[in-house]
Amino acid sequence: MNNGKEKLVVEVVAAHNLMPKDGEGSSSPFVEVEFENQRQRTQVKMRDLNPVWNEKLVFHVNDAADLPYRTIEVNVFNEKRSNTSRNFLGRARVSGSSIAKEGEEIAQLYTLDKRSLFSHVRGELSLKIYLSTTEQVNFQNQNHSKPVESVPGDIKPVVITSVPGPIIPAVTGGGGVGLYTSGQGEFSLKETSPHLGGKDKTNSTYDLVEQMQYLYVRVVKAKDFSVFGVGGGGELVAEVKLGNYRGITKRVFSNHAEWDQVFAFSKDSVQSSVVEIFVKENNKDDFLGRVWFDLNEVPKRVPPDSQLAPQWYRMEDKKGDKSKGGELMVAIWFGTQADEAFAEAWHSKAANVHFDGLCSIKSKVYLSPKLWYLRVGVIEAQDIVMGEKGSSIMRYPELFAKVQVGNQVLRTRVSPPAATRSLTNPFWNEDLMFVVAEPFEDFLLVSIEDRLAPNREEVVARVLLPVSSLERRLNEKPVISRWFNLDTHLSNANDPKAVVRFASRIHLRASLDGGYHVLDEATMYISDVRPTAKQLWKPHIGVLEVGVLGATNLVPMKMKEGKGVSVDAYCVAKYGQKWVRTRTVVDSLSPKWNEQYTWEVFDPCTVITIGVFDNSRVDKNMANPVAGNRDSRIGKVRIRLSTLESDRVYTHAYPLLMLHPSGVKKMGELHLAVRFSCANMVNMLHMYSMPLLPKMHYVHPLSVSQLDSLRHQAMNVVATRLSRSEPPLGREVVEYMLDHDSHMWSMRKSKANFFRLTNVVSWFVIMSRFLESARNWHKPMHSALALIAFTILVLVPELIIPCVLLNLAAVGLWRYRSRPRHPPHMDTRLSYAESVYPDELDEEFDSFPTSRNAEIVRMRYDRLRSVAGRIQTVVGDMATQGERFQALLSWRDPRATFLFVIFCFFAAFFFYLVPIKWVVALWGLYYLRPPRFRNRLPSSAVCFLKRLPTRADSML
Repeated sequence: MNNGKEKLVVEVVAAHNLMPKDGEGSSSPFVEVEFENQRQRTQVKMRDLNPVWNEKLVFHVNDAADLPYRTIEVNVFNEKRSNTSRNFLGRARVSGSSIAKEGEEIAQLYTLDKRSLFSHVRGELSLKIYLSTTEQVNFQNQNHSKPVESVPGDIKPVVITSVPGPIIPAVTGGGGVGLYTSGQGEFSLKETSPHLGGKDKTNSTYDLVEQMQYLYVRVVKAKDFSVFGVGGGGELVAEVKLGNYRGITKRVFSNHAEWDQVFAFSKDSVQSSVVEIFVKENNKDDFLGRVWFDLNEVPKRVPPDSQLAPQWYRMEDKKGDKSKGGELMVAIWFGTQADEAFAEAWHSKAANVHFDGLCSIKSKVYLSPKLWYLRVGVIEAQDIVMGEKGSSIMRYPELFAKVQVGNQVLRTRVSPPAATRSLTNPFWNEDLMFVVAEPFEDFLLVSIEDRLAPNREEVVARVLLPVSSLERRLNEKPVISRWFNLDTHLSNANDPKAVVRFASRIHLRASLDGGYHVLDEATMYISDVRPTAKQLWKPHIGVLEVGVLGATNLVPMKMKEGKGVSVDAYCVAKYGQKWVRTRTVVDSLSPKWNEQYTWEVFDPCTVITIGVFDNSRVDKNMANPVAGNRDSRIGKVRIRLSTLESDRVYTHAYPLLMLHPSGVKKMGELHLAVRFSCANMVNMLHMYSMPLLPKMHYVHPLSVSQLDSLRHQAMNVVATRLSRSEPPLGREVVEYMLDHDSHMWSMRKSKANFFRLTNVVSWFVIMSRFLESARNWHKPMHSALALIAFTILVLVPELIIPCVLLNLAAVGLWRYRSRPRHPPHMDTRLSYAESVYPDELDEEFDSFPTSRNAEIVRMRYDRLRSVAGRIQTVVGDMATQGERFQALLSWRDPRATFLFVIFCFFAAFFFYLVPIKWVVALWGLYYLRPPRFRNRLPSSAVCFLKRLPTRADSML
């Protein structure tokens, strides 16, 4: 027994969700630990309901053998401002028998208990308690002015793998983590004044971007190489040289020297007066022939002028002699990015990129695959022949149906024996939903399986059906069910004379439902609401044009010798089924794209998403290809079309914000020019009274769990198809654009949604304070006016509703002057990203399930995240509904506010002319009408409300 040498170490890690006790919605907690008449306490965390201490409190142990019979008292208190009293926040008692040895300690989570029946306590406390035999243990001094420093235990920084940039040092302030001290201005939207290509659309195709001049050189083919002594099997390349820039074509054989490639040189970087074109043998420095052009003689071309026809030019040898033959077909001209050759051209900014890597840096337009919902109704089966294993023992067979389409697998429940006529005729009557894409190349595999043990099943029958043969349904019309023969695998396949006297059958009701819109993105950021079937589409109502101008001050993403040196940036924009990808600007922290794209708009209440990425597939060394690497995220921008005024050009610099394990960081700025044009304003306004989603979503609605599962399947289908395109659009890009991780639990998002809800409720708080102020006559003039108004409304109740509506209309008109002048953007304060705590960031970037080593903590941690994710969604939905009411008069959606103001004016006169009792009577009769006279679609008022914008667009 080493009395006096053992030390008891109580490491107070953190607390969570403490009870506010300071009267202002918060607490200033500290922890006090008592053991064998020794008492120590931690520092006070000011105004923090989720404090993190990571402090070690060390106690003497008189007798280690007596330790299992001792108890450690841990109390949490709130420090009052007077420092003379404190509030009780909870306590935990730890038995000495659970104390671990040094090196084996893990963080344990203790639920705080009450001190008495009337105590108000909530929250959890995380502690590490272990016995140390180290003599050199630092003690806290008795006045607790200097806490024991400790290394955090299980709370470790997690390095985000998709952003290979340097880890940003965190600057703590007020208990939170931030990266900038300049406040919201650093992350705010900035209006710009770029020199756009043209204000008149008739003069410029690219009128939303800056005009960029390029020298285009098209090298088509060459002939007559026999005089140079080049054999028929030799490989030739053409090299285009302009000053310090040099582009090389692909390799071709000399007997068929045809390249047909375009090279584009930016006029701003031209440092020579001539452009030279050489024809060489592959891997040789000497050229076989040469053609050169004086840039002063090169013609200009402006679309829609026809393309220049290539011409034959006789090449000269090293001595300048053109008499030996050899000709090269070339076309050369000056143009802009509006030229048709721009998208396919090799660019001088990619001078260090080998030709084999050029495909990955060109601009490209992709189309998402056309997605369908596949509904498979498994009704029943007949004459199922059980296998040998199933018949060897006396038991009820546990039969269920498993349906597989591609890599999607769903199962029915086990058929209850009581619900069947016999053991071999199972009955289910369940609908299973899948996502399939055109062209339909998959097969529908339905198998009947018997569950022999908890993890052991046996296939007893199956049937294989091509998806393309299934019925396509466009409305709620019932699908005709059919019987299909099952392959039981029990007949003697080696005996061709074997006779099957009866066949097992399965009753299915399968259809491709084209009346739904297949959701592959979050509903709050949806960019397309059309049903799958093209027959149900309505004409488009407008056109969206986006000019991707460039980016500035990008953070270096590629590392060299431990330092960030470069970024190869490109943009991806997604709206509806159309994805666009700009060209990659190589080795530039301020790339300029100046590319313009157009989309047809079918619904104004949709969102376009634009993301910026670093291209990891650029092979600049030609020796170490990195095509398998993942493109890194730089940031993204979301713009809701309904917040844009018609035919106005918005030119802004959008901050690219990314959340890292160490906090939020500005990765640069993206410069965009956006215009939303509307052909018919009446059709546009009529859309606000229509349901947001197609009719089938309301006639046969899908459950929330079904929609979550189907959205995950749809994202996988889209990501797989686009990753197989050429050039491929990486899965990591598609998942980031579609917000694949938006359902994951995050303490930061939960707090942000809570404060959004608090902001909505603050309207009612303001009204109650106003009434209380009037009641107490704090401002006699206001109270007198309120009393007069109340008396008039009591004497003339017919004026109540008209006055309320007129007041709302007046407020709406008054707020027109202060309407938003720019599109909404991600708000770091609204997202609670500037004051988030380190442990919350560690939790948000932690894997799911958690990577922590304690089994009990892992189970509770995962359960908490799963349940809290649902709570987070519900709170966000509640905030969204309240913000839609706020949007009625905020002019965020100018068309919706205009409709509401006009409605209020007409409704005010209507309620003035019509007695209120008749209005209430008619409303009651309408509300209580029989179901057969009701429409299953939502009312126009509900549709109008659901289309209003919310602050979810500004969530990071």
